[in-house]
Amino acid sequence: MAASGKSFLADAGYGEQELDANSALMELDKGLRSGKLGEQCEAVVRFPRLFQKYPFPILINSAFLKLADVFRVGNNFLRLCVLKVTQQSEKHLEKILNVDEFVKRVFSVIHSNDPVARAITLRMLGSMASIIPERKNAHHSIRQSLDSHDNVEVEAAIFAAANFSAQSKDFAVGICNKISEMIQGLATPVDLKLKLIPILQHMHHDASLASSSRQLLQQLVTSYPSTKMVIVTLHTFTLLAASSLVDIPKQIQLLLQYLKNDPRKAVKRLAIQDLRLLANKTPHTWSRENIQALCESALNTPYDSLKMGMLSVLSTLSGTIAIKQYFSSAPGAAATTARSFDLVKLAQECCYHNNRGIAAHGVRILTNISASCQEKDLLPLEQDAGFGLEALLVLCSQDDSPGAQATLKITLTCMVKLVKCRPHLSQSVVESLLAQLHSAQDNARILMCHCLAAIAMQLPVLADGMLGDLMDLYKLIGQSATDKKQELLVSLATVIFVSSQKALSTEIKTVIKQQLENASNGWTAYRIARQASRMGNHDMARELYQSLLTQVASEHFYFWLNSLKEFSQAEQCLAGLQEESSSSALSCIAEALKSYHKGIASLTAASTPLNPLSFQCGFVKLRIDLLQAFSQLICTCNSLKTSPPPAIATTIAMTSGNDLQRCGRISNQALTLSLQMKHSMEEFRNLATRYGDLYQSSFDADSATLRNVELQQQSCLLISHAIEALILDPESASFQEYSSNGTAHVESEYERRMMSVFNHVLEEVESLNRKYAPVSYLASNTCLCNAVIALLKVPLSFQRYFFQKLQSTSIKLALSPSPRNPAEPIAVQNNQQLALKVEGVVQHGSKPGLFRKIQSVCLNVSSVLQSKSGQDYKIPLDNMTNEMEQRVEPHNDYFSTQFLLNFVILGTHNITVESSVIDSNGIVWKTGPKTTIFVKSLEDPYSQQVRLQQQQQQGPAPAQQQQQRTAYSRF
Repeated sequence: MAASGKSFLADAGYGEQELDANSALMELDKGLRSGKLGEQCEAVVRFPRLFQKYPFPILINSAFLKLADVFRVGNNFLRLCVLKVTQQSEKHLEKILNVDEFVKRVFSVIHSNDPVARAITLRMLGSMASIIPERKNAHHSIRQSLDSHDNVEVEAAIFAAANFSAQSKDFAVGICNKISEMIQGLATPVDLKLKLIPILQHMHHDASLASSSRQLLQQLVTSYPSTKMVIVTLHTFTLLAASSLVDIPKQIQLLLQYLKNDPRKAVKRLAIQDLRLLANKTPHTWSRENIQALCESALNTPYDSLKMGMLSVLSTLSGTIAIKQYFSSAPGAAATTARSFDLVKLAQECCYHNNRGIAAHGVRILTNISASCQEKDLLPLEQDAGFGLEALLVLCSQDDSPGAQATLKITLTCMVKLVKCRPHLSQSVVESLLAQLHSAQDNARILMCHCLAAIAMQLPVLADGMLGDLMDLYKLIGQSATDKKQELLVSLATVIFVSSQKALSTEIKTVIKQQLENASNGWTAYRIARQASRMGNHDMARELYQSLLTQVASEHFYFWLNSLKEFSQAEQCLAGLQEESSSSALSCIAEALKSYHKGIASLTAASTPLNPLSFQCGFVKLRIDLLQAFSQLICTCNSLKTSPPPAIATTIAMTSGNDLQRCGRISNQALTLSLQMKHSMEEFRNLATRYGDLYQSSFDADSATLRNVELQQQSCLLISHAIEALILDPESASFQEYSSNGTAHVESEYERRMMSVFNHVLEEVESLNRKYAPVSYLASNTCLCNAVIALLKVPLSFQRYFFQKLQSTSIKLALSPSPRNPAEPIAVQNNQQLALKVEGVVQHGSKPGLFRKIQSVCLNVSSVLQSKSGQDYKIPLDNMTNEMEQRVEPHNDYFSTQFLLNFVILGTHNITVESSVIDSNGIVWKTGPKTTIFVKSLEDPYSQQVRLQQQQQQGPAPAQQQQQRTAYSRF
């Protein structure tokens, strides 16, 4: 594989990638042709890696045909290896182009005398069921093999029957009676019946088939009361109901009946497991009676393990719509108090249980009830939830076992949720967390710090009260350099940054730096600096980045840290802005721009082909342009101070007929300044558009980063609106579309401060516009300068996506026809259409779909004429360009579509294919990539021949006419 050349991720043309793929396939083909069994097996098992690296149909089709040949002529061990490769590469099966040939080579082994070979073939067919669901020869072979006397072959036939039943309605209808006869037949062994029953879960293709399967399962569950039989039958029952949807309420009742009446623990556990599955899938189908029956079973059971299982189902339901249905009074029934409900009694009883898991589910139920139900008689439950959470916190924070840590995570999550919906409980929750922080284990301390940071972000009022305890604990952390101590240093520093909403005091900086020098490594210092940049503490971040510059071994890392240091230095310059002082603001912005320009140079040097840092560069360039626009606006405002009062300017404007000249000493100066203001407004709108483009290109960014970009965009729109409302067009300026929604939930302190500035500036602009008409030039200047200074005084937050990419999604496109050399054009006759096939593969990182998932891919194809050849005919504009768009839904991360393109005009055309993605919410993201190929449109031979004949016939006539014109022109 080392000879396979460049990586698929390299920025090369599709022709080169295909060549690399072919060389890799040829190398594996050598292994398949080897006479040694070991080398053959090694070559077979390396195919999944090849599919992952080159996931396009041309290679996958060739590779699977080669594997089918190995399956046809090899021994059973090789066949088993091919089977495993096929099962691992299931999502690539639909890319096989020659399905008939592939199936033909595999199916030939079904006629072997060896039952093991037939069994492997059946499993191979079952694994391919998604691409051959209606192959009658495969259906027939499976039915025949179910009657085999060889157990291995029968088990393989059962596997294949299950897979085909899931894919094919015809097969499911045809095999249902056969499966039913085998299950009910006395000759069928019990262990075989246990393997046959799960096939019935796939009989959901229509209502009659599902109903007949359900009746059969009902008979089985009563006819065969053994534990294994009941467990398998009930679970199949549940999966069938979950797929067919119509029988879910009946299934819930059946499971609750077994949970209540069947004395066997194994059956009860299975019932609880299936109830949890239905609670997750369809919580809206649970009636009040169902929840009541489950509560009664939990109250009456003496077994802790069963009680914990039932409580897990109830805690799942308590976070859904089912809890509102439970507490809503039935029509005609008398309203009951909250504490008389069995669910509340159960939760209160379990809150202080000696089993941690049961107690955790109890407080979770109480927390969910407090969060979702706002009725007055349910308010006392919030105190019960708070006391239960504090008790669990004390219990779990002293224990370092995995079970205690899992329970502590549930407890802390419930604390954050309770504080969010009941802010008046926040003080007691924070006090209990701080009290336990000193005596807790390190693992628990880390989790508790995360919880404190989340609460402080939601309720900044509590933040100042935390600082003293946090700093005491920070000083007490020992000199140990263990991983847990390092993690604790980062977590504590994060809470300190969140708690000190303004600038960090000198004492806090000294303590943090001293601990970092004593007990930390460079990675810990970098993580703390990163958190400081996210929270807007740029002074602290700059010092830490500076100290790390000499501790990295790579020049890319050095340039990265140096750029972060310069950005922090630039933002620190802006922290020294003074209100109502435009001269100091200009000098601060100039200093910040110097540092930003140094930083962007370092950031560009830190980028690599595999990590181009495109978002970081785009974000910083926009910040630089925004600062320059602010500086230009302040300069323009200063120039306006030399303008005359509005009345004189209005007279000049009326005399000259230009409404924009209201603000000038003489008409020329007024026009210049007004045009500068108009240019400034357009520049801010252009910046807002560019921020919008950056937002749309950041598909993998977390929500906090996207919100940060959105706030920058809103600040640009705000300033452009203020310029329009105060100076350019006060009469038509509208305040409705810019009014911020105060009810929106604010996630961070940075957002809270930015929204506060937005509201203040809007109120000031609106009040000026209403009080004075036209607005005084001095008031408008002061208002604009103050707005700029107020926006810059909020420390910029560098969010997570600037440092860390948790989700990674990319699209690779392949066009056919595609030239060997990307610079060569594809030849097409002008009377024909080019069928352009676009194939693509969606590639994911380690956490696919973490923030958002791809619903469909939007492909846009456009062509532009680059150079003409031949005569310049008059052709309609529609025929000169191609503009097409198609949306395709990826299946198993693969999509394919075709475009028909016209090239009537002779010459070279440039075809651009650009992809964008649409997420599950319908939002379009311009992720790219953009691929370009060239097409040369040639005249078809027949038209060329006709044209040449016409030219030969008409050739002498124009010459004679020209001679006549020349003779007449003499007179």
